[in-house]
Amino acid sequence: METSSLPDRTKPVKAPKQKAPKQPNTANPSKAKRPEAAKSAQDDPQLMFKVGFLSDVYQERSIETGTIDKVVTRFPPEPNGFLHIGHSKAIAINFGFAKQYGGDCFLRFDDTNPKGEEEQYFAAIEEMVKWLGFEPKRITYSSDNFDRLYALAEALVERNRAYVCHCSKADVAAQRGGGEGEGKPRYACAHRDRPITESLTEFRAMRDGKYEAGEAALRMKQNLDDGNPQMWDLFAYRIPEKEYRRHHRTGDKWRIYPTYDFTHCLCDSFEGITHSLCTTEFELSRVSYEWLCDQLEVYKPMQREYGRLNVSGTVLSKRKIVELVNNGHVRAWDDPRLYTLIALRRRGIPPGAILFFVNELGVTKATTNIELHRFETSVRRYLELTVPRLMLVLEPLPVIIDDLDDDHLEMVEVPFSKNPAYGSHSIPFTKMVYIERSDFREVDSDDYFRLAPGKTVGLLKAPFPITATSFEKDPSTGQVTVVHAKYEKPSDGSAPKKPKSFIHWVGSSPAHKSPIKATVRAFNPLFKSSNPAAHPDGFLSDINLNSEQIFPDAMIETGFEEIRRRAPWPAEAGEKQLVDPGETAPAERTENVNPGPETIRFQGMRVAYFCVDRETTEENLILNRIVTLKEDVGKV
Repeated sequence: METSSLPDRTKPVKAPKQKAPKQPNTANPSKAKRPEAAKSAQDDPQLMFKVGFLSDVYQERSIETGTIDKVVTRFPPEPNGFLHIGHSKAIAINFGFAKQYGGDCFLRFDDTNPKGEEEQYFAAIEEMVKWLGFEPKRITYSSDNFDRLYALAEALVERNRAYVCHCSKADVAAQRGGGEGEGKPRYACAHRDRPITESLTEFRAMRDGKYEAGEAALRMKQNLDDGNPQMWDLFAYRIPEKEYRRHHRTGDKWRIYPTYDFTHCLCDSFEGITHSLCTTEFELSRVSYEWLCDQLEVYKPMQREYGRLNVSGTVLSKRKIVELVNNGHVRAWDDPRLYTLIALRRRGIPPGAILFFVNELGVTKATTNIELHRFETSVRRYLELTVPRLMLVLEPLPVIIDDLDDDHLEMVEVPFSKNPAYGSHSIPFTKMVYIERSDFREVDSDDYFRLAPGKTVGLLKAPFPITATSFEKDPSTGQVTVVHAKYEKPSDGSAPKKPKSFIHWVGSSPAHKSPIKATVRAFNPLFKSSNPAAHPDGFLSDINLNSEQIFPDAMIETGFEEIRRRAPWPAEAGEKQLVDPGETAPAERTENVNPGPETIRFQGMRVAYFCVDRETTEENLILNRIVTLKEDVGKV
């Protein structure tokens, strides 16, 4: 019999189209208390569970009403890819809901489709859940229930609520009023009314390997007259292609595998899930979810649906990201220009910022469509209150202060933050300092307030300002190579006139190992438009060729070493475990606590937020730009 293969995982059938007190500053950071992270949707990270949609969901089945003894939820990802930003909402909701009401949340791997499932995805999913700050009560696998699920499938056949179907994919579409039969009445499969004993025999034949992929499948006998497509005899078991039959946990034991529509509600039932929270794409599935539990007379959890989180301006599908990696447009799945969670972590986005973002958006039944700059704005607000500040120069231009002695040295105290709890540090101010090349102009103008010949500027936290007197250029390139300046220290000891502007700088002092050299990777959007998939020539044609800018000669002030030793910044969400309780000094960290390089985060004053990249070596410090200091929606 020539038939088309069935889908690997049955998704919801589409319906016909219709319309704190101040702390004293200190130069000794080892005695400074670790500052708390930002609060508000920062003030109350559980806010989205206390009001609105999720609060209403809890009231439907609550401890107070006596309908349940304890809240139990689950996060059930398929282990066939890396989690992305959209999954963060599901993680935050399911784990956060259980936490809010003193309950438990399970991490359940929905591993019913051997095709595409790999061990690396299991490990990465568990790692990301913990990185976001959640500890599953238990880690479970749908595959652990294969025997139990099979027995229930036979029971469903014996109750005359399931049958073995041999129809092709086109036949099934026509039966549902689609395909070539679009617009026509729905009708039953020819095998729907076969005898129970016959269906049971055929189902066991499927199990024993009599049929190949697409030649037979078990369907639920539901209600074809129902207007809900999720009641149109959904598939319960299918036969995968031979090359995809071996399961990573059960080996070659099974030749047939249960579908999502059959597995999901039953595994929820087995685990005693009280609130099965999922996105609205499964809203129509609630009817079939409850139908199957009722038909088998098992405990029935309560399913409720919230709006999913969509982010425009990027791609999240596994197939498209594989193309990006294979074609060399990005380094790997964790390339900081992607929006997988491992990529966001490498880019330096703190887990607490992601939770803040989700909480800030709130939860309703409406789908949330967010542009990339909206996400970055939320991250920027979080970082503003949670990471220390340093001076970093992307494109250094040396400034020689001619009237200072060659061995001039002043140790300038600089705070790590506006928050005194972060402490302070000292950096060397010497005869030569490095400034940002963009902070100097050869020709002055009235509307320009940074350094230019004859113009005075302040150097952040330095005792006195400087005035540019001249500059030198490379005759072959025309580029300015050095600026000469004088130190505006009044000879009579009076206070200097306050300059109109201040710029950041890094002092040159080999004795203090200043400056610290680094390579900076500044990331811009990977795509030129908000909808890469809409490009007529395919999403790869929408690639932004300027999505990464490299600054190979960047310099950082010596306070970086303190920041490195005191990471993580901030110690929140899943990174909180990287700090010993009550820690006040880096020396108290144990060998088992080893923060990843991405936890070394800081604000480069007047520039952007940065973190250390995992490719950093002892010889080459690599920094990733997390987000800019200010929003620039139009920048590509």
